[in-house]
This record gives sequence, C-alpha cells and structure tokens, in this order.
Amino acid sequence: MPNVDEPHASPASPVRPPSSGRLPSLDRLAVFDAAARHLSFTRAAAELFITQSAVSRQIAALEDEIGAPLFRRRHRALDLSDDGRRLAAATAEALAGLRGAVAAIRGPLAKGRREVITLTTTPGLASLWLIPRLADFTGAHPGVDVRIDASHDVRALASEGFDLAIRYVRSVPAAEPDAAARGDGDGTAPPAARRAGGGTPLFQEWVQPVCSPLLLQRGPPLVEPADLRHHTLLDLAMAQGSGMPAEWRSWLAAVGAEHVEPRSVLSFSAYDAAVGAAVAGQGVVLGRRPLVDGLLRDGLLVAPFAGESTSVRGYSLMVSAAAARRPAVQALFRWLLEQAEPARQGHVSAATAGPRRGQAASPAAAPVRVAGAAPSGARPTAPDSPAAPRPAASRTSRPAPPSGTTAAPRRR
Repeated sequence: MPNVDEPHASPASPVRPPSSGRLPSLDRLAVFDAAARHLSFTRAAAELFITQSAVSRQIAALEDEIGAPLFRRRHRALDLSDDGRRLAAATAEALAGLRGAVAAIRGPLAKGRREVITLTTTPGLASLWLIPRLADFTGAHPGVDVRIDASHDVRALASEGFDLAIRYVRSVPAAEPDAAARGDGDGTAPPAARRAGGGTPLFQEWVQPVCSPLLLQRGPPLVEPADLRHHTLLDLAMAQGSGMPAEWRSWLAAVGAEHVEPRSVLSFSAYDAAVGAAVAGQGVVLGRRPLVDGLLRDGLLVAPFAGESTSVRGYSLMVSAAAARRPAVQALFRWLLEQAEPARQGHVSAATAGPRRGQAASPAAAPVRVAGAAPSGARPTAPDSPAAPRPAASRTSRPAPPSGTTAAPRRR
C-alpha cells in the first residue's frame, strides 16, 4: 500500500517538452530512485538526509527536463506513471552498478583501513533486538566496525564520542514518524522529532505477557489473566517499595484483573535478564514488543492469552552532528530505519492459544495494525533500568488466533 503523505499534490504535474537529449543529473536520478522505491517524498527525504520540499523540487525539475510526468499524484496517495516505472527500473539498475563499483574502489578494506561506528543504547534493546540483526549490516559493509555501548546511562553523543544513539522515549503519534525523519543542520534533532525525545522515531512499544511453552505444559493452568495468581511474575527491580510491580499492575488493570495477586515476584536489574528467566520457565514476563518478537517467532516464548497493550513509550534514533555526514554512519542510520519498518507499519501478533497442561502452544503469528501512541515529551530513559518510568497500558481487542493454530477454550 503506498504511503499517503502527499495530500497537497495536484492531480497531475504539467511538463514542458524536453530541451535536449542529454541525461538528467545523477543527483536528480538518485532522488527519483528513492522516491520511486518508497512511493513517498517524505521517506525519500529521510533516506537522503534532505527536506521533503527539496525532493519535490528535484522531481518536478526531472519531470520538466524529461518532458513526461513520472508520478500520479492523488489526494492521499502517490504512484508511478507508466513512464515513471520504466525510468525507475533503469535508474535502480544503473545506480546499483555505480554503487558497487564505487564501494569496491574506495571501500575501507580496499585502501587498507577500517572505519568504526559507535552506537549507544539500552542493554535490553541491544541484546534482544539489535544484536540478532547486526550481522546483516556488517556483512553488507566490510571494513566497517560497529561498537555497541549497552548501558542504562543516557550518553551525550558529542562529548562522549558516540556517533548514534537509540533512546527510550515517549512516542510520537503513529501518523507522524515520517515527518521526523530528517535532522536539522547539526544532524541531531528534526523539528517534528523533538517530540520523540530529539531524534527519528524507530518504533512504538507494546506489552503482552509471555512465557516459556514449557511453563504452560508443566505448570498450573494459564488460560486467562486471573490465572496469574498461580504463577511467578518476572519484572525489573523497583527503585523503592515492594509488592506488585507497577508495570504489571497497569496491565492487570487494563484487562480488568486489578485484584490478582501473584504467587511470587522475581525481580531483575536488567530487562534481558527477566526475559532470559521467562525463556527458562521461571515465570511470566511482560514482553516488550517488538523486542521479544524474535523469541516468539522461534517458539522460545509464547503469549498464553490476549491482552496486548500499547505503551506510551518507544525508541528513537539520534545521530551526532559530527558523524551525520559520514557515509558509513548514514548507511547504518538507514539500515536501522529499514529494520524497524515492520514494527512501524504493523507488528506480528503472538500466538494466543492458551493451552492447558500437556498442550503445546504455537508460536505462529498473524499481522495486526499498530495502535496510535500517546503524546510525548519526556526525557529519554533506559527501559531496562530499575529507575525507568513504567508505561501506561491501554486495553486492546483480542487478536484472532493465527492460521494453523487452535485456541484453547476460554475458561468462563
């Protein structure tokens, strides 16, 4: 489905006959290639680190130079014309060849040097989401080394020498992330993105109880939220106080089970440790999605029942002013946005087949749409830190069981 971010465009752009047979400039063709791939001037601008208006001007100039409209502009959609599709195919092939040749000639390994990119983020995001994907980037960029600082501390990029940061922040509304895709002149905080803590939104967070399928087979029944009273809840260690963890309390209230008291609570200083305990069958953890989606896909975790909730928080990508123009940093920036795209557009729903003891839960999944996030403005905080504020939960409808799975009867 095309991205609908050009509502102001006219139905058609008149063009003049071409003035000569010369080729358009490479810059214009590169802008057209990005716009044709994304079917979005906003996303093309994000990829190229320019403004949306600059993309629009370059496309208009290219259409004028060629003498044919390249896009069909509708009220809330953008599509390629027949001529646009023909030029897009030829441009993509030509640019791919040029990029490959240039990379081979001037790549770091070709000249006997290596380039280092430093990125800081939280331990939970690093271990559960980033590291499992990172081989894809390093394999495509030989000679580029990535150094990850997994810390609860919010690092100052410029003064502490970091190129990129993935922050845990209050989310921007789901309809706005495209508007926040390009940095200011200093490369750090686009105006629309400041509402996401000063960066480009990666994805919103959802929370949903998850556990090991072994716990469902061997432990007490876990068919509805009230059954949590028979189980151990896994959570982050609270900065102070005791009793029911605040994040669990919010989720239970959202699903109408606020009076449930667990058998016990096991707390950890880092979120990835809590998830590891869930994989080992130690109890039930509130899965922060999409961080735990890989474990759900692999069947190491399952969602025993419905009750997915939208958090008011999410993750935002920042780039330092000093590093913003480095090609390797721009490549990692774009790659991170590409990796986050499925979570921005929709997310994979975990199996909700609450099996009874002796039944295996299925990790298969079906896509559902992302709920909108709440307004933003809070300072970035590590989500897997004991001092992190707990996200508020909102009750959502139960997703349909994935195809190929059979939901266990709900206990009344």
